[in-house]
Amino acid sequence: MKKKIAILGSTGSIGRSTLSIVEKDRKKFQVVLLSANSNYSKIIKQIKKFKPKFFVINNQDVYKKIKKKHKKNKIKIYNNFEDLKFKILKLDITISAIVGIAGLEPTIRFAKISKKILLANKETIICGWHILKRICKNNKTSIVPIDSEHFSINELTRNYKNEDIDKIFITGSGGPFLRKPLKKFKNIKVSEAVKHPNWQMGKKISVDSSTMMNKVLEVIEAMKLFPFDEEKYEIIIHPQSLVHAIVFFKNGQTKLLYHETDMKIPIANALYKNDINIKKILKIKSNFLMKNTDLKFELVDKKKFPIVTFLTKKIYKHSGSIILNASNEVLVNEFLKRKIPFNFIYPSLKRVFKDQDFKKYAIRRSPNIKEIYSIDSWARNKTLSIIKNNK
Repeated sequence: MKKKIAILGSTGSIGRSTLSIVEKDRKKFQVVLLSANSNYSKIIKQIKKFKPKFFVINNQDVYKKIKKKHKKNKIKIYNNFEDLKFKILKLDITISAIVGIAGLEPTIRFAKISKKILLANKETIICGWHILKRICKNNKTSIVPIDSEHFSINELTRNYKNEDIDKIFITGSGGPFLRKPLKKFKNIKVSEAVKHPNWQMGKKISVDSSTMMNKVLEVIEAMKLFPFDEEKYEIIIHPQSLVHAIVFFKNGQTKLLYHETDMKIPIANALYKNDINIKKILKIKSNFLMKNTDLKFELVDKKKFPIVTFLTKKIYKHSGSIILNASNEVLVNEFLKRKIPFNFIYPSLKRVFKDQDFKKYAIRRSPNIKEIYSIDSWARNKTLSIIKNNK
């Protein structure tokens, strides 16, 4: 019987990578539902190629155009998840790949009707992990992280306990500015910041990679996803992006997970429960390892990447991470719009965390959805205010 799948964020890089895997094994998978925001051409192509039963399109104008174009088709098109009749849906797998806080509620909704959630949406973990974890437990839904770092930690630490592990390193390439002198950071252009040296990614996460905020958020995610002490996690620079996580065990052994810089590898292994010949999906050369034997690792330069200093209990405990995520999202968007310089991101984040109202929002334990959005909204408004007052 075919596995029924839904992809939340089907026109993004994770969504497209997942569909390229599914396309090669139509006997195994049936695409039941897709969701997207505003990429009209990709939505049209996906409807034609995969013929989903449902498509959720958030952008009002694009929704109206698609709805009109397909009014005679069997496909049901919705403008939001609230209109979707969740009770009639039963899914084997949901891929959660919507970018930003917008992915939180849909992921929680789909956890109630899916056997397995393949999780790529950072905000669901950072902002609402306590809610998702409870719902998945109540509905016997399994969670598999598909970010390469968390997928790797999951693989490396399976069947190990907290007391077995000494250190867990999450690797980061250092982004496009690893070798750029610090004095030149003030002149960094958007076109430079979105060019990741190894991965093909969206603009927002590419900027996060260039500041190393993506690694800060990934460590916070790992702290929530896995049952290991917070102080065991550390970020390490690995310019080649081939090793995705390293685990030091107390018995003297070290294990690492190494694979090509293609997200299809963790996605495919999650879809197939590791029972797959990856060469059917990707062109992997058998001498790949021999060509990449000189692996380099180095410590993070905190003067160049001061954002890594946000990894404190003040941030990752309670609601501090919600504020960090929201403020950073605003700052990156403003940078991408060329409204603020690159080197304005870190000092602005610091100002948010020094604000007199910070504690009022950051110390909340296990907030509900409404409170999460309230905290998120405060952080966004405060960040925009800081930007406005500095112009």
